[in-house]
Amino acid sequence: MGKIIALANQKGGVGKTTTTINLAASLATLEKKVLVVDADPQANASSGLGIDIKQAASSIYECLINRIDVRKALLDTDLESLKVIPSHINLVGAEIEMLNLPNREKILKEVLDPLKEEFDYILIDCSPSLGLITVNSLTAADSVIIPVQAEYFALEGISKLLNTIKIIKSKLNPQLEIEGFLLTMYDSRLRQANQIFDEVKRHFQELVFNTVIQRNVKLSEAPSYGVPAILYDAESNGAKNYMALAKELVERSK
Repeated sequence: MGKIIALANQKGGVGKTTTTINLAASLATLEKKVLVVDADPQANASSGLGIDIKQAASSIYECLINRIDVRKALLDTDLESLKVIPSHINLVGAEIEMLNLPNREKILKEVLDPLKEEFDYILIDCSPSLGLITVNSLTAADSVIIPVQAEYFALEGISKLLNTIKIIKSKLNPQLEIEGFLLTMYDSRLRQANQIFDEVKRHFQELVFNTVIQRNVKLSEAPSYGVPAILYDAESNGAKNYMALAKELVERSK
């Protein structure tokens, strides 16, 4: 039975999509069957995995709104055991269209449940908001990874996300757990980065991943070529960091 993990933080630019793409690719390299669900209208996880969303016949939007068979939306990537359900700009309006639907918070859960038997990991790239699609993602998920940027305002807004997780846990998804906080864009030369790591560790203790994701130019270059860092430059620090994270995640899941 596969595990559904949402990657969420309503603060933008913290490395959610980078983490989704590269963690998925690393897990696939470890011979896990992985699915990326792009639940962000910007569709960066889709394009970062080489998907041309203009060519995609179906997306997560059609699965949520038209309730098409989810398997029709599965697309291949350059890694054999990594598939993706792409996003679409139409997702922007999906929240309004979903307002009058019955069980509107649980639609994504109903869409993804049949796939849990087929994949080891299903990673949902959430949009940087706490709207209805993100609520759907957290309701569908078994756990959530929270990327935290190693910068001064890192902890700002996390309380809002934790509050949302608490509400979803009490009302919609009692099984939801925090998989871990992941420090991203880390520069060990900066005293501030080390202070933030210590602060996050002090607040959340064993919930913080041991792996930190260092600032790395290859991580920002790879998406423009439509490939994860491991296929762009496997020897880069970014690729190595995400491989270490994938191994840590697999170890935690045992």
